[in-house]
Amino acid sequence: MVKNGSQHIGQLRDGREVYIDGKPVGDVTTHPAFRNSIRSYASLYDFQARPENLEAMTFASPDTGDRVSRIWQLPTSYGELVQRREMLEAWSELHYGFMGRSPDHVASCLSGMVMGIDVFEQYDTQRAGALRDYYKYARDNDLFLTYVIVNPQANQSKAAHEQEDKYLAVGIVDQDHEGITVRGAKMLATSGIMANEVFCSCIQPLKAGDEMYALSFAIPMNSKGLRVLSRKSYEANATSVFDNPLASRFDENDAVLYFDDVKVPWERIFVAGDTAVCAKQFHATPAHSYQNYQCQVRLMVKLRFLVGIALRITEVNGTNAFPQVRETLGQLAAEAAMVEAWVHGMEAKGHMEKGYYVPDRSLLYGSQVLTQQLYTKVLSTLRELAGGGMIMLPSSIHDFENPMLASIIEKTQKSPVADAEERVKFFKLAWDAVGSEFASRHNQYEMFYAGATFVTKGHAYRTYDWQKATRLVDKLLGTYALSDEIVRQPVAA
Repeated sequence: MVKNGSQHIGQLRDGREVYIDGKPVGDVTTHPAFRNSIRSYASLYDFQARPENLEAMTFASPDTGDRVSRIWQLPTSYGELVQRREMLEAWSELHYGFMGRSPDHVASCLSGMVMGIDVFEQYDTQRAGALRDYYKYARDNDLFLTYVIVNPQANQSKAAHEQEDKYLAVGIVDQDHEGITVRGAKMLATSGIMANEVFCSCIQPLKAGDEMYALSFAIPMNSKGLRVLSRKSYEANATSVFDNPLASRFDENDAVLYFDDVKVPWERIFVAGDTAVCAKQFHATPAHSYQNYQCQVRLMVKLRFLVGIALRITEVNGTNAFPQVRETLGQLAAEAAMVEAWVHGMEAKGHMEKGYYVPDRSLLYGSQVLTQQLYTKVLSTLRELAGGGMIMLPSSIHDFENPMLASIIEKTQKSPVADAEERVKFFKLAWDAVGSEFASRHNQYEMFYAGATFVTKGHAYRTYDWQKATRLVDKLLGTYALSDEIVRQPVAA
């Protein structure tokens, strides 16, 4: 049986220790800060479980023969990668690209690690076996994983072991024949409250002396001692879908996880105490490529949605025939098409690596560098197209309940193509995508989910084929010489 939405919701009623506004949450599936977003995630599982979608959204587990989500598929050809991407794209369209840590993200990361399992085998065959077995368990049970792979910011000029609090970041307290005990904090558990389990590691460079922080493991979100500190919930403050159509349903949430002497069994530990392997698990395997390829597929859908909003703004405002407006729309269309071209280019330019087909890293990182800059620009363009339309709106749906106010709204919210209710409905959506607190968080997220800009630019520098570029320069330089064009005069005695 393929996992469905009701099963996922039931799995989240597991006693996990979540806090918001200073209080324990209890059942996250019914709490007003999380319940709608949880149901949005559940809808992904319902979608893949529909009989008409099974072939496109799932594949047969190599071990059980049962249908499981394609998010766990390990493509061995270009065709399989495209098939998997079409599945990711279909899921992204259900949340319009606004759920960045949907189940397909960390599944892509772990799948990439398994594709490079030899990196772990060279380090420790038992840890490699643990990773392989865990991947199979997560795949066959279609787990929703979040991850925490960044340390609290604190004093960023110092290494992890140099911080004032030795256990500010998650580190090893002790270990025995059963496993290790860890203590400390990690960020940023996006969608953690909605996930089954968390993959905890460190993607940041670790220095000599940081061995206790070189970890890689996975545990259930209800593990004893694991505390989840939620950020402010945009969903909780978006009590009307009409007024906040995105924030009310797609607030994936972010959280700090605090591990208060959490015991992790060896069968769930993939790295423990080795800083070199901790870094290699991401970059010496296809993990980093696959997880960020998924991000670009999602962003492709999100930009498609935002460009659709841009066109609708001009239609509602009656400006879509203006030459300068069409020029702006053409620019947006070109930028959205560029991201789509990158995704298809990563696939077409991909290559076989240890038996698996991997998207092209250079195009991937080039795309990330430029899309970090692009997202804010797109939002700014939508603001320019809308003018005051996104803020000259009724305060809430309750204004429509007052006959006197409703009559004024009918007069002041007219549009050439929409009645007052339709116009307000649309511009409420546009504001939630572009200018609300929910939208502001997304702007920050798209700018930094892949790391600071110097990080993504470093990846682009590292993976670009500089030799191919400089070979062209050398080729041209080799076609002429100074001696071919001048006659040297003898030097006077």
